[in-house]
Amino acid sequence: MTPDRMTRRELISAAALASAAIALGGRARPLQAADTAKRIPIGLQLYSVRQDCAKDVGAVIAAVGKMGYEGVEFAGYHGKKAEELRKMMDDAALKCCGTHTGFNTILGDQLKGTIEFNKTLGNKFLIVPGLPGKYTGSKAGWLEVAKIFNDASQKAGEQGMIVGYHNHSVEWKKLEGDLGWDIFAGATKPEVSLQVDFGNAMHGGGDPIAALKKWPGRAKTVHLKEYSKTKAVIGDGEVDWKTVFSICESTAGTEWYIVEDEAGDKTRTPLQRVEQSLKNLKKMGK
Repeated sequence: MTPDRMTRRELISAAALASAAIALGGRARPLQAADTAKRIPIGLQLYSVRQDCAKDVGAVIAAVGKMGYEGVEFAGYHGKKAEELRKMMDDAALKCCGTHTGFNTILGDQLKGTIEFNKTLGNKFLIVPGLPGKYTGSKAGWLEVAKIFNDASQKAGEQGMIVGYHNHSVEWKKLEGDLGWDIFAGATKPEVSLQVDFGNAMHGGGDPIAALKKWPGRAKTVHLKEYSKTKAVIGDGEVDWKTVFSICESTAGTEWYIVEDEAGDKTRTPLQRVEQSLKNLKKMGK
């Protein structure tokens, strides 16, 4: 960056580095990647605590904010209007980091209403969490649905929104020699976000880390879900989180980490599990 384009904060930072160099006899250490890396905020997919949300979504959002989460991703709205949900988030100092919205809500005339609802929430990520089976059972099906996502993405993009898709297990089955995930990714425009769910992918026999590497810049939001036979929370299972974070914070284009818990650990309540996952992430330096 040239000096005439530097911000005031950057100028101050540069001056501080220069002073440090003088103090060290001109031997300032070179900048490391960690010095300039942008921190990725952590949100919670509210499906993790859906039973509590069904009773009192406002109380859950307030509790999530107190835990230290920075955002929430919705999977249903529990009969609340967008304005009501927005106030709950504002009161808890939380942002909306996404909504899991049904496939039908990005089609035709419904897309307009979906965009308006999400604009009120302050959310730009419209993530479809699953597809009708007619699209996922063949290569032709994946190619067909990719065209639908491309069209929806273009229309939503004109309104500042991002359309994306969230994997489960079916995406990691080979069809005519290619994974469903790769067929879809290769046929969609770069603007279509690929929300990798690590636990789901590994349950399906997939390699989500390889997927991040293969499709750089496409994972705008990711689901941090542990994979384990012992019902573990994040950090206590088999996912190589160090590698995941390295890719997300360099080439994947990730803007949000989103915790999702489906472990079914009966020794803790859902709220206790997501709180422990966040504590474990903090211990990892996130």
